[in-house]
Parts: sequence; C-alpha cells; structure tokens
Amino acid sequence: MAQLTVHAPRGATLLGGGELAPQDLAEALTHAPDLVAADSGAAAALAAGLMPRAVIGDMDSLTLADQARLAPGILHHVPEQDSTDFDKVMARIDAPFALGVGFLGARVDHQLAGMNTLVRNAHLPCLLVGAFDIIFVAPREATIALSEGTRVSLFPLAPISGRSEGLHWPIEGLAMTPAGQHGTSNRVAAGQSAIRLSVDAPGLLVILPRAALAAALRALRDAPPWPSPAP
Repeated sequence: MAQLTVHAPRGATLLGGGELAPQDLAEALTHAPDLVAADSGAAAALAAGLMPRAVIGDMDSLTLADQARLAPGILHHVPEQDSTDFDKVMARIDAPFALGVGFLGARVDHQLAGMNTLVRNAHLPCLLVGAFDIIFVAPREATIALSEGTRVSLFPLAPISGRSEGLHWPIEGLAMTPAGQHGTSNRVAAGQSAIRLSVDAPGLLVILPRAALAAALRALRDAPPWPSPAP
C-alpha cells in the first residue's frame, strides 16, 4: 500500500502535543495554513476549534473520545514504534516549508527528539516555534535580517564547518561538533542588520528569539534546499 502523502503547497503547520500558546498556533497558520496534527496534537486542534487536514501517529496519546470527534478519513494510524510521531508526520508531508508548534517546552527528551527529526529531514525546511525561541536547521546558504545585538545561537548535531558574515564571533575555521565546539550565545555584530550563514552539511541548529520568526521564515523560504535523502 502506498504511503500517505499530505500535499500542502501553501505550507504546513504541524501541531504536536507539547506546550502550546494559542497565539503561536494562530500565527503559524497565517504563514502555513494547512494544519496537520501529530497524534495528541489533534486534541489541541479540537480544543482550538480547528479540524486538521490529517492526524498522523501511533495514536497512543490521543483518546478514543477525541478520535471520534475527528472528521472521517483524516486519522492515519502508523503503528510502528521505531520513530516518533513527529518523524511520522515529517515523512508524510509534501510542502515547501513547515512550521512546528507544540514540539518545544515541557519534556527535554521530546525536545531533543524533535531536533533530531529536524536534522534527519533537513530537505523539508521546518521551523519549530516555542514560547521564547525558534529553532531550525541552517540551509546551505541563508541571509537572515536581524537587528544589531540579536542573540544567534548555533548548535551542531553533526560535524559542521561553515562561514558567516554579520556575527560578532565569525564561525569560519571552526570545526563544530555536538560534544565539542559550538556557537551558543553569539549575536549580530555592531552596525549589522543581517547575518549570512553558509554551511557544508545539514546538521547545524539555528536558535533565535521568538520575535525573529517572520525574518527566519523568509530566509528559509528563499534559501536553496538540502537534497532529499536517497530512497
């Protein structure tokens, strides 16, 4: 049987079951109007008066009562336990970009798993939105409009090297690794209104203040994508 693919040409908002501020979901939907829930994210959608286009997951967290409230045909049970519900959703989305809400905050293990999913699916530009931060995988090249002094943290989940312009501490010449050199608490240099990043492989997380959402999303949409993994 062919694997489900949810086509979201206008961008997908992916909704998880973690901490969620109503304004985050509302803002995400203004940028990416096609709503797809990961398992118990469907309960959050229903609580907000929204019906997702699809609900994907192993359904170990979505109550039978909430499942019964979903429109016919939108619940897609993926029973395997070798991947997270976020993995399952990302593997089934066809979209130019995605915004993820409800994947940050609360349990640290869930947050780490979500960041792992971002890196392994770097071909689909996806930006996670939290209460204080946004997180995404650095594209091969990106220019992000940010005001002087804005916090820019760079954390590698794989061995990474790259180049930067506009950062107070440039990254050129650094060999960044998860257990070694990283770039947390960098910032936009004095007199600069944008940064430019160029990296040699997918795996560098960019962490910015929540207020940078619109600028970061523009940069992601304009950036050349990472290639899809080989089948």
